[in-house]
Amino acid sequence: MAKLTPKERMAIPRQKMPVQDSNLRINNFDEVALGYDEKTAKMEAERCLQCKTPQCVHGCPVGVRIPEFIRALREGNIPLAVSEMKIKNNLPAICGRVCPQETQCEGKCILGKKSKPVAIGRLERFIGDYELLHRTCPLEKASPTGKKVAVVGSGPAGLTCAVDLGRAGHKVTIFESLHVAGGVLVYGIPEFRLPKKVVHAEIDYAMDCLGIEIKTDYVIGRTLSIRDLLDNFDAIFIGSGAGLPMFLKIPGVDLNGVMSANEFLTRVNLMMGYLFPEYDTPVKLGKKVAVIGAGNVAMDAARCSLRLQKILSDSNNDKTEVHIVYRRSRQEVPARAEEVHHAEEEGIIFDFLTNPVEILGDEKGCVKAMRCIKMELGEPDSSGRRRPVPIKGSEFDIEIDTVIVALGTSPNPLIFIDAEELQRTKYGTVVADQITGKTTVDRIWAGGDVVTGAATVISAMGAGKRSAEDINKFLL
Repeated sequence: MAKLTPKERMAIPRQKMPVQDSNLRINNFDEVALGYDEKTAKMEAERCLQCKTPQCVHGCPVGVRIPEFIRALREGNIPLAVSEMKIKNNLPAICGRVCPQETQCEGKCILGKKSKPVAIGRLERFIGDYELLHRTCPLEKASPTGKKVAVVGSGPAGLTCAVDLGRAGHKVTIFESLHVAGGVLVYGIPEFRLPKKVVHAEIDYAMDCLGIEIKTDYVIGRTLSIRDLLDNFDAIFIGSGAGLPMFLKIPGVDLNGVMSANEFLTRVNLMMGYLFPEYDTPVKLGKKVAVIGAGNVAMDAARCSLRLQKILSDSNNDKTEVHIVYRRSRQEVPARAEEVHHAEEEGIIFDFLTNPVEILGDEKGCVKAMRCIKMELGEPDSSGRRRPVPIKGSEFDIEIDTVIVALGTSPNPLIFIDAEELQRTKYGTVVADQITGKTTVDRIWAGGDVVTGAATVISAMGAGKRSAEDINKFLL
């Protein structure tokens, strides 16, 4: 394609992402977004203005070289685009699928001020998928340093830190509490958003190239303690995430049929509940499901529920419903706009300005209904969103037989057994330097959700990358 003027680039429409039809995808767990082909990716890359001061880079928590990889892509040099990408991002096929680009890199895109921003996330996914298929950019490892590092947790923070330290020549061992590596990438994100084969391919390739060892079924705090790791390693990075669910403090939360989104998604995703009966991990759901909350986890839980209802239903005529119950309005929904749009397309019912006050049970101790109260929005709270206020006398009941609570998480306290000297906040998160991740204990760093509380995959990766840099300086 001939060189275009900025005006001509702005005239190119943002390329649409092909997706599964909503009437088909609610009956399967196959990926919803199908990805760009090469022609579409190059056309989208043509929209980039190649700004002299690229604000998109400042919007990326790991500082991906966005203009450079896009320029290489549109010039047809995809291996170079991969190389430019991997200078900063070790997991592009993952980030391209799950990062909230609309509020990060794309949110800063200059083109977005007068038109729609460049689809940076979709181009990142294209580059990542190309590399998964062709492996044009092998990870290079420096000469061995003789130093040993323990990484606790194999989620995005731990994986990023481990790969960067492995590339620097250090001997890295990852300790994972579950039976497979990947952390929230495998237990928390559904197959239709992030296929397991993508996660496993990224992890296996990095481990093989760099000689990183992953020890699964190691619960730090039980199998080994932080003190044990300090006795056997030169440095420790804690990237154990925030996997302890929060529950509502209302009557009825102990009834049969109430579960956390963490438990539900782990059974569906990691334990292959979505493949029942091929995998004997049934997930029992009623015909009417309520998911409390409206973040990305809530959307994932609701959309998984809908698919399970369809797949496990005895009859296509069965009347099933899945509700998102949220105490604020649609404008305050914290989930990604794309996920909300997909949920609405699929038939999820949104009950806005609604707050549960009690879960009602039957004589067998099972959920039969949820008592709610209508809300109105008052003054903004500390998060900047308008505070929901109950409307007196507006209580009503919703007939429900399964309740999934998706109201946030905190770090699992098990890991801190025998590590009382690690300073933590009142929320259970580790106190660590915001830049380096250095904790209050010598030779221990931490990053990701275990420090910030539940956040995004890419922010956790950024924390892992910054800690790896500081650990490397310390070790050398």
